[in-house]
Amino acid sequence: MRILIGADTYAPHVNGASYFAQRLAVALTARHEVHVVAPSTDTRNHAGMSSDGIVEHRVRSLPVPGHSGFRFCPPLGLRAAARRILDEVQPDVVHVQSHFPLCRALVDAAHERGLFVIATNHFMPENLIHYLPIGNAGRTRAHEWAWRDAARVFAKADIVTAPTPYAAALAVFSGVSGPVLPISCGIDLTRFREQAPAAEFRWAYSLAHKPTITYVGRLDAEKNLDVVVRAFALVRGSLDVQLLLVGTGSEDRTLRSLAGELGVVEHVTFTGFIPDEDLPSAYAASAVFVNAGTAELQSLVTLEAMASGRPVIGADAAALPHLVRDAETGYLFPPGDVVVLAERLLTVLRDPKHAEELGRRARAVAAQHDQTRTVSAFEQLYRIRPAREAPAPVEVAA
Repeated sequence: MRILIGADTYAPHVNGASYFAQRLAVALTARHEVHVVAPSTDTRNHAGMSSDGIVEHRVRSLPVPGHSGFRFCPPLGLRAAARRILDEVQPDVVHVQSHFPLCRALVDAAHERGLFVIATNHFMPENLIHYLPIGNAGRTRAHEWAWRDAARVFAKADIVTAPTPYAAALAVFSGVSGPVLPISCGIDLTRFREQAPAAEFRWAYSLAHKPTITYVGRLDAEKNLDVVVRAFALVRGSLDVQLLLVGTGSEDRTLRSLAGELGVVEHVTFTGFIPDEDLPSAYAASAVFVNAGTAELQSLVTLEAMASGRPVIGADAAALPHLVRDAETGYLFPPGDVVVLAERLLTVLRDPKHAEELGRRARAVAAQHDQTRTVSAFEQLYRIRPAREAPAPVEVAA
């Protein structure tokens, strides 16, 4: 089967939607011809074969103001580029990962050609509107408009999916024509395991041999990492622990400054960006993982931590309760509540045997999200159109 994946965020972008598109594309190459349409890293259109066997069609793009490393495809000429690529590739199915300009153009061009379109939504308006200086009333209106805009694009798809039941229900509630099918983004369980080596990672980042609270992901405002740093400062009053923040983002300097104000900066390690192959060791070096984000449609990093056998303390918001189950895989805390987060962390850190049991159960839950299941689910969806278009049997007169 010839599959074309459209992604407005893709390598070298660092975020959950980008990683999902990359991992899905690579996994599909085992049995299919895979093409990916994604933003270029410059202002040129070009195509070529990746080292993973994926044919990449890169479309000219511009940098996103204020977000180093992210690029977007300007609308001018985008539909013509989408038409050209679809006519060259002649895909059996088009699978887009957003409703943003590049994927929007692909959906429109595919719709014109009668191609089978699947759309996966990784979008929550909170991840973008948070940054707009338009006040609360303005953000409310922008939130409503953003979902209406997404619904208009996804209405042209034959099938719409989302990473979790929460994400699927949210999309339908917000105006996307249902049903929206929940299909986990999945995780490669062979990469993340309980006994991954950690010594070299600890040495590389000068981590002391003491309990480590870890966060992995973007250091951006909607991740609420100020709550994590403040809770960590409270925990430090009772236990000799350290905080590991893995990733980059717009809040890096602010978080460093906050850690300094709270007198804990020497106990916080900011790694910056680390290679994907080092992530298993980062989780292995941890005692507990924390996620204070309130706009998670699934959270791949939370799944990775759980697959690594680590308990998770997560905000009781969005999709995190689907993974973080109180006293089973970790603990939830009210969003933004620094004191309760600190208490939950202490509950885990003070009882290593309990933490180990939570981690074991977390690994079992993560196993339900094995990437092979995700790939199989999408392959089944991809086959729907050919089966639907099969000619009707011809009746032969007796």
